Amino acid sequence: MSVVVRPSAERGHAQHGWLDSRHTFSFADYHDARHMGFGPLRVINEDRVEPSAGFPTHGHRDMEIVSYVISGALRHKDSMGTGSVIRPGEVQVMSAGSGVRHSEYNDSASEPVHFLQIWLMPDEDGLPPRYQQKAFAAAETAGRLRLVASPDGRDGSLSVRLDAELYATRLDAGESVTHALKPGRLAWAQIVTGGATVNGAEVSAGDGVAIEEADAVTIAAGAGGAEALLFDMAA
Repeated sequence: MSVVVRPSAERGHAQHGWLDSRHTFSFADYHDARHMGFGPLRVINEDRVEPSAGFPTHGHRDMEIVSYVISGALRHKDSMGTGSVIRPGEVQVMSAGSGVRHSEYNDSASEPVHFLQIWLMPDEDGLPPRYQQKAFAAAETAGRLRLVASPDGRDGSLSVRLDAELYATRLDAGESVTHALKPGRLAWAQIVTGGATVNGAEVSAGDGVAIEEADAVTIAAGAGGAEALLFDMAA
């Protein structure tokens, strides 16, 4: 079993005044040949956007883009005609496909928004773009792993165009969850808030954990509890 921690403090960092962004993998002006992605997982950016500021309209293609709001509210608008606001407990999946243009702004004039933007590489390029968003009640992720995205959209999850499953969990102090892995699968655990151990490795908010050749992943919350995302992916 291989368990490798990607420490929060070692991530790439971009400070643009209105945006404070931490890059788990190489992104934009941050390049590190040792951290180009993990399996189909290409980007995990932890972004903090100042009130009323945001990303103006820009384009993407052939990428599955997942947004997960930690605090605040994120306003979305795209060339498919979608307009929405994403809040904590909600997950957004935008399949860029053959091409989409969108903007993302802080919906508040007084409070910052803090969120994760995640990119995964699809199994097939050139498909029509699409947009999905869903709220998951706090009880659905409390003390358990809740499937929030999957290839087939099962159990009320959003669908992604690759062989990957994304789970969300919120754990109180001392609680733990375990997810079984099929042979040959890759797993990545991203600690959103709090602290935990992942397969015995001590981690805290912003840390990621790459797991290979394991039968299972166990996330155990520390004294202050933890919020985490877990990816189960084809190699």
